[in-house]
Amino acid sequence: MSEARVEYEKRLKAHEAELAVFEGRHRRFGDAKLAVIAAGIVAAWFVVARQAMDADWLWIVVAVYVALSVAHELTLRKRRAAESAVALYKRGIARIEDKWAGSGATGEEFREKDHVYADDLDLFGRGCLFELLSTARLPMGEKQLADWLKQASSGEMIRERQQLVKELRGKLDLHRDLAIAGEELRARLVPERVLEWGESEARLPVALRPIMALLAIAAGAAAIYYGMTAVYWPLLSVLFVEGVVRRFLDKRAKDALALLDCNGEGLLLFSKVLARIESETFTTKRLAELAAELKAGGDTASKAIKRLARIVYWVDGRESLLGKILEWLIVYTLQVAFAAEAWKRKHGKQLRRWMAIAGEMEALISLATYSYEHPGDVFPEVVEANSGPAFFDATEMGHPLIPERQCVRNSLRLDGAMRVLLVSGSNMSGKSTLLRTVGINAVMAMAGAPVRAAALRMTELAIGTRIRSADSLQEGRSNFYTEILHIKSVFGLLGQEKALLFLFDELLDGTNSHDRRIGAEKLLRRLVEAGAIGMVTTHDLALTEIGAAIGDRVKNVHFEDQVEQGKMKFDYRLREGVVTKSNAIELMRIVGLEV
Repeated sequence: MSEARVEYEKRLKAHEAELAVFEGRHRRFGDAKLAVIAAGIVAAWFVVARQAMDADWLWIVVAVYVALSVAHELTLRKRRAAESAVALYKRGIARIEDKWAGSGATGEEFREKDHVYADDLDLFGRGCLFELLSTARLPMGEKQLADWLKQASSGEMIRERQQLVKELRGKLDLHRDLAIAGEELRARLVPERVLEWGESEARLPVALRPIMALLAIAAGAAAIYYGMTAVYWPLLSVLFVEGVVRRFLDKRAKDALALLDCNGEGLLLFSKVLARIESETFTTKRLAELAAELKAGGDTASKAIKRLARIVYWVDGRESLLGKILEWLIVYTLQVAFAAEAWKRKHGKQLRRWMAIAGEMEALISLATYSYEHPGDVFPEVVEANSGPAFFDATEMGHPLIPERQCVRNSLRLDGAMRVLLVSGSNMSGKSTLLRTVGINAVMAMAGAPVRAAALRMTELAIGTRIRSADSLQEGRSNFYTEILHIKSVFGLLGQEKALLFLFDELLDGTNSHDRRIGAEKLLRRLVEAGAIGMVTTHDLALTEIGAAIGDRVKNVHFEDQVEQGKMKFDYRLREGVVTKSNAIELMRIVGLEV
């Protein structure tokens, strides 16, 4: 049993015991509240109907009920936290057991229709890479992770990110605390709305804020003076001045508050996330700088966000009875609007950065969690793109989405001398899976994550694939036309700073054999001359002759199959040379077709 599995099970048992305690308290508080309600009904009957008890007893009953309600709410919060922790470790164990598909976020919202490799390599969707990797709860954390997977990072960033992941993978308490705080926050915070308000222009003149504060103080003093002396003209004078100010500023104040459309509880939870990051001690320079940035200035980010949450509660309180009374006395809407605008002037431009830090931390923890749960996966050595010809050298590499017990690993090398592997083989022998194995590990490497291999050395690479394509009735495209459009987008990656790693499955499969042979040779020749490296699969043995036409920079490799007792058997091992047989006829016979 792995170290991660043992640790997760220990933590799971502790939190399940904690959950049982809070569940018991929850039931007892519920029973106690029902008993207090019953006692209150009896006391009310004695006070009202029988007049046999002092009415003060009713207030005692109310006070006891309020105290029980507060304690009950605190218990419910602790129970929800324990439930989140239990779910966290159950999902972790499921990932270790390769039973995770369908239990996490799929990242479907980050799918791009024309992305050059995301769909081919199963980055998003049920049972895909994003679901395996992501433990993020915040929208910005999920987006940051998706961005790393969709766009290759620089070698310098990759190496730095690997060091950050190595430090974070052992910080299990930090993983848990951010997950618990983020679980409730997921549905309560829409970052775009908060950022839109924080980065919008101020609508109220800052110079009037002290005047509004003085008016509020004057109104309160005048009201007290009126209550003590029955002299009303000071109060009327202040109210008149407030009425004039309201007439000129009321619409601007309401427009300013209309943009502040966010959830106060969500902001409080976000402040807890930031506070947890602020409190952690980091040794890696980048992580220490992120935490220090949150604590820079007079206020920490968590305290500033907590203050904004209070302002949002004040905004929401405008419709309450107390809010209506204060509106009449101190122009409540204007006071709250000025407080919100003052916060925006001080911190509004920092909101995006604070959210970015939280998102980066969550994305890093996602990679760190994967590393902790898969200790056999290694960090690749990624070399600068300008260090020489592109290369991709993998030892015992497997597909991370295939359960470990079923995963067959292969070794391969692409470099300046051997730029293209032309993979032949029969149907279902593993050709497409090999392409996806190379591609998905390259994506993980370029994101700064560990890879499913014994070792991997590679240069910085741009990744372009064509593994899936289909015709489109809506757009009037055939399969072949869709394929060549996608190949064109892959060719658009040539000539950039990073060399191209291309992965083509059944290249030009939608046309006749003659045109396919000529077209495939010209495409591969162009790619080789441009310094690209890659792999092409085919079941058309005519394409295996391309190597002889282009030169020794193209190498033929293949997969084999065997028929045993009427069943096809595959070992999914990559071998050198061209496949010598096809299984198409045998497959038709196996399923019962007479051929």
